Amino acid sequence: MKKLVLAAAVAAVSLAGCADMTTTQQRALSGTAIGAGGGAIIGAIAGNAGLGAGIGAAAGLAGGLIFDKVKRDQASSYNAGYQAGASGQAPPR
Repeated sequence: MKKLVLAAAVAAVSLAGCADMTTTQQRALSGTAIGAGGGAIIGAIAGNAGLGAGIGAAAGLAGGLIFDKVKRDQASSYNAGYQAGASGQAPPR
């Protein structure tokens, strides 16, 4: 029971720490955490969990930043089209 309470407390504190982050920082952190977890699992199967976690974290960070760039570009394109439509002009190409 104590382990469950401790795990819940650690999860709550780590999630509360993300409250003041920008979306870019949140996506980078999420990608890093997911990559490190996945890399640790694959690394443990291959025989070196630490190396797998490090490689996975680097790949996850890159993936999180790429995902953020795509989402920002998508939002920018949407806003440009919306503004053009609201003013009655053709959207920029």
